[in-house]
Amino acid sequence: MPNGNDPHTINPKELVAWPRIAAIAAMLSFSLPTFITGLEIHQSSSVSNTLWALVIGSVILTIIGGAMGTIGVKSRLSSYLLVKIAFGNAGAGIVNIAFALSLIGWFGVNIDLFSNAVVRLLSAEFNIIVPEWPIDIAAGCAMLITTLYGFKAINVLASIMIPILAAVTGMMLFGALDTMPLVDFINLEKSAQLSLEDGVAAIVGSVIIGAIILPDITRFSKQKSGGVYTSFIAYMVIELLVIFVAVFAAAAMQETEILSLMLALNLGFSAFFIVIAGSWILNSLNLYSTALSVEATFPHWHKKWGIVLLGVVGIGAAFINILDMFISFLAFLSDIFVPVAGVIIVDAIFIKPHAYNAKTLINNSNFSMPAFTAWFVGAAYAVGNGPVFNVSISGITVIDAIILTAIIYSLFVKAASAKPVIQQ
Repeated sequence: MPNGNDPHTINPKELVAWPRIAAIAAMLSFSLPTFITGLEIHQSSSVSNTLWALVIGSVILTIIGGAMGTIGVKSRLSSYLLVKIAFGNAGAGIVNIAFALSLIGWFGVNIDLFSNAVVRLLSAEFNIIVPEWPIDIAAGCAMLITTLYGFKAINVLASIMIPILAAVTGMMLFGALDTMPLVDFINLEKSAQLSLEDGVAAIVGSVIIGAIILPDITRFSKQKSGGVYTSFIAYMVIELLVIFVAVFAAAAMQETEILSLMLALNLGFSAFFIVIAGSWILNSLNLYSTALSVEATFPHWHKKWGIVLLGVVGIGAAFINILDMFISFLAFLSDIFVPVAGVIIVDAIFIKPHAYNAKTLINNSNFSMPAFTAWFVGAAYAVGNGPVFNVSISGITVIDAIILTAIIYSLFVKAASAKPVIQQ
């Protein structure tokens, strides 16, 4: 049973039914980045390639998220503590800092997107002109306060908002159907500048980090199958449906920008629910996961003051707009730590499944050379594929990187176990 005095374990009273966890994961699909991903794919891809990219990308995300989510359920550990077991305490410190930098960066980026959307909607619907900076501060503070109250606050907010967001997405779908029958959309002829492989990569790349850190929320599942169900609902059902609605609505209304699309569909005030609620949940979860990563690296920090500090950094970055130049860096960080999933999945499922528990962290190793080497090779491949060389099996760099990392890690562990251990 979990020990309430152990910071690495969960009190049984904190466990919830898997549908409530799936609601949080599904909420992320209603965020602005998800809709924007659909619009960008629609602009540059044929209808056939778009639909196949949606299905294939969703399957890939479901498999990765299901594996990571299940590891979280069984271990009751956050993704950052899982990294500690796989990479060792010192090795995990580097990985977790990369996670924290990326997530706090996305926290600022999403505040920027949020404030810009609110300013435009206020102007279009109510003829109210306001600057963005007060909205940056107000939105960031609301997201920060939600995070301070932890997983339960995020869970409650998601449970309240998801029916509303589902209804608004339904309004978008039926509004588009009034303009274009579904059969006309399927038969729509468009030039395909974007290949099927690139379309799949866009779908996967926009959500892969969320799939990797899924243990942060699935560890609260009462049911052992909660990780698989959460991943399926989030990526194979909701994510796929939301992006399809965005693509179909964009084709029907001939719009290429999300807010213009919402206004063209006469959503008006309803658009605020997608902008506000989706961004609120997404950024609260970003900040929550950032706090977990820092806590895993610096276990003696004051958690609540740390969350406040991280939130202020994210708000400040959005406020001065330095994140406009940070996007390319975030993409680089994604390439760097996406292969981490390859190490954790192979390690937790095939190599040492019994080691993934809180007791291992008491006498955890300091550094895993096989894990670190495999991660380095996988990350180097992800960064170099395209700019330096073009070698791909699946056509999707991040997936190839995960598979490559998993294979190399397995081989290194096997080679290490074949040699006698020399005590220092």
